[in-house]
Amino acid sequence: MTARKDIEAITGRIRERSKPRREIYLERIEAAAGKTANRGVLSCGNLAHGFAACGPSDKAILAGDRIPNLGIITSYNDMLSAHQPYETYPQLIKEAAREAGGVAQVAGGVPAMCDGVTQGQPGMELSLFSRDVIAMATAVGLSHNMFDAAVYLGICDKIVPGLVIGALTFGHLPAVFIPGGPMTSGLPNDEKAKIRQLYAEGKVGRAELLEAESKSYHGPGTCTFYGTANSNQMLMEIMGLHTPGASFVNPGTPLRDALTREAAKRALAITALGNEYTPMGRMFDERTVVNGIVGLHATGGSTNHTIHLVAMAAAAGITLTWQDISDLSEAVPLLARVYPNGLSDVNHFHAAGGMGFLIRELLDAGLLHEDIQTIWGKGLRPYTVEAKLAADGTVAREPAPAVSGDEKVLAPFPKAFQPTGGLKVLTGNLGHAIIKTSAVKPERRIVEAPALVLDSQQALNDAFKAGELDRDFIAVIRFQGPKANGMPELHKLTTVLGILQDRGHKVALVTDGRMSGASGKVPAAIHVTPEALEGGVIGKVRSGDMVRLDADAGTLEVLVEASELKTRMVPRIDLSENSHGFGRELFAGFRELALRADHGAAAFGAAH
Repeated sequence: MTARKDIEAITGRIRERSKPRREIYLERIEAAAGKTANRGVLSCGNLAHGFAACGPSDKAILAGDRIPNLGIITSYNDMLSAHQPYETYPQLIKEAAREAGGVAQVAGGVPAMCDGVTQGQPGMELSLFSRDVIAMATAVGLSHNMFDAAVYLGICDKIVPGLVIGALTFGHLPAVFIPGGPMTSGLPNDEKAKIRQLYAEGKVGRAELLEAESKSYHGPGTCTFYGTANSNQMLMEIMGLHTPGASFVNPGTPLRDALTREAAKRALAITALGNEYTPMGRMFDERTVVNGIVGLHATGGSTNHTIHLVAMAAAAGITLTWQDISDLSEAVPLLARVYPNGLSDVNHFHAAGGMGFLIRELLDAGLLHEDIQTIWGKGLRPYTVEAKLAADGTVAREPAPAVSGDEKVLAPFPKAFQPTGGLKVLTGNLGHAIIKTSAVKPERRIVEAPALVLDSQQALNDAFKAGELDRDFIAVIRFQGPKANGMPELHKLTTVLGILQDRGHKVALVTDGRMSGASGKVPAAIHVTPEALEGGVIGKVRSGDMVRLDADAGTLEVLVEASELKTRMVPRIDLSENSHGFGRELFAGFRELALRADHGAAAFGAAH
């Protein structure tokens, strides 16, 4: 089935806009591709260093130039629950590679930080830029030119986008992404949120809060809510970079290990040394990007991807805009309700039919490009399946369920939860912003109230504790953009604003910072660009100005005459406290070079 005309039209304009840069990119990866094993161009001294630590059998194979070598880029560390399962993956991959007649080596490691640990802490100001560090670390790992394909072990917030950018920089190499899976379900996310609110109101203590948090985040795997980590996994599957059905299988299970072995073998099968050569840079095209955006809208995915997808596309020579994302939102209905967009978690989504069901519904509705190239072969239809464990320990697949296992979690296309996607772009005299509508009730999507202008999330929390916020207002939190302080997530605002909304007040948030994939029930216009530090109008808003946020109409306005706004100056504030401590001094260059949020916020290269 071909994609609907509106989807084709948006894809077509992205293709035309991108053509000059895309052609240059494709020429470069074509020039980098070889006809023999990539290590064949190395001198004897180069090669001896490259396999010095290998065993005799692997060394003998690597001495030739006809057997593929698989590079492993890993984000393993054992502090973070999502990445701890990757400890055993390299050995599984190496064994699978030998069974397939190839070799695998760990090419390098990349950092993986957890936004859950750094929320509200100084380290959060490194979070967004860690994506760029991961991309660069990936390039360092692959720069030895020892590899004919690569597998990428990464799952959480900035890690997958960084790995994708790095992989696209080596776009002549096939790339297979291997997930770790979500942790099993613990304390329901809505119950955890209630305890957070009670703690903020002083009704329970720290011991009760820590107990609730520990019961929610309780074991290996990604957090079970539908934030950036699980949005990453959805994207990798709907873009054809995972093996079919791999995204949401729990860690530590025989099926998870079977999927990992299979992924390694598939990566070796699609090198230039075989008959199914599938370079990452060619398969990742405009149709792939559009499919990812459609999936993001259909599932109410992370707002962070309005930044990451722009940067990822740019790495492949594709110019994606927020207007493209906004227009696709109008064409794609919401088919999934996973916390914070609903009460269920990703394990319930997977059990209800998961990615196979979702992809089939979107394909049948003409909302996806079926004719894309994937790491599995030609076309996306093979992804409309459910992965199972076969009797011999390998992966078996069967068609995704014809009927959703729970239509309150995963709806068929005719019963969509809302006719448009879960994300929306706002425009107006305040600039451009993103809002996640899927978690906000329709009656809460329009707020007009006086501005309360603050320069940090701590200032708002302090005002709440002082009892100063029992009223209608729109919190304007400025100087939180990429150039100001690295654009941290302001997730700690969620609880306070949620309490005030529950008390009957009309409240909303406007900020040039980020809120995260866990954005909740309060309307939040985030990623406002231009940011305050660049002279954006958000820096000219004064407390008491009326601000109107209309998520239905897609507008964001400060209700002040244009003539007056023009005369106002953006105040100078002291950001020196954000320039040092917790490694922030090392990122001064990143802050200076960072692009605008709607251009991907990368500290290298121009997106447009």
